[in-house]
Amino acid sequence: MLTKTLAVVGTALVWCPIVAPLLLSGARLIQARRFVFDYLMPAELFPAVLVGGGLLLWAALRARSRREVIGWALGGAVAFLAACMGLAAVSGMASGAIEASGPWFVLVVSALIAYCLAVVVLGVGGVLLLRDLFGRRA
Repeated sequence: MLTKTLAVVGTALVWCPIVAPLLLSGARLIQARRFVFDYLMPAELFPAVLVGGGLLLWAALRARSRREVIGWALGGAVAFLAACMGLAAVSGMASGAIEASGPWFVLVVSALIAYCLAVVVLGVGGVLLLRDLFGRRA
């Protein structure tokens, strides 16, 4: 029961940073007839990814299932977000010293996209873990 609870809560937390900007953009489109998408929101909601990924990893270790994909995706998400923030700080974009354009901007946004893809892989790993856990006959 604990493993299933960890997997359900972890999967929900991991998907929140991906689903929230989509839902909020849709709500804004309906409300104001204007499409506004906050592409930084998945990075801003990183604590949810970290906690959810930790719960998923714990559940995967307990279940002895999907450990590799969840572990690598969680590690990748942490590494890519750190790279994104580090590149922004080193380039001066984080402080506003340089304009958000050019090759530095491409590198920072590429790291952000890689982070988002790692979070999606982590979420898919959580869904597959749930399928493994709830598909078993007790």
